[in-house]
Amino acid sequence: MSQDRFEALRGSRLAAELDEPQCRKLAGLMELVELKDGDVLVREGTTDDHLFVVVSGALGVVRHPAGEAPVALHTLVPGDLAGELSFIDDTERYASLQAEGPTRVMSLRRPALESLLKSDPEIVYRTM
Repeated sequence: MSQDRFEALRGSRLAAELDEPQCRKLAGLMELVELKDGDVLVREGTTDDHLFVVVSGALGVVRHPAGEAPVALHTLVPGDLAGELSFIDDTERYASLQAEGPTRVMSLRRPALESLLKSDPEIVYRTM
């Protein structure tokens, strides 16, 4: 596991209640995603099982109303979480997440977190 993933996770709200060994274990289950300006991380109306933590840069939360110009709703910055509802229960994403400049995010899949239920349930409890 890379030290980068550990450091990125350590500084986020997701790891706020984890001790160092727990944080390292969770970081080992996560992927670091590099985005360029304008890259779309997830599209509005889709579902998936990923939770994202912004590490650096910014993600725009953008709605695309039918037949209208895109509407910027919010900007997520380092430490912010994205995709909580879809991660928990496959809710359709209400907006797209689009990189505003070079951006790095950590990605956690629900099955990866669930894999800790038997071996280390305290990590699951402390992150939810």
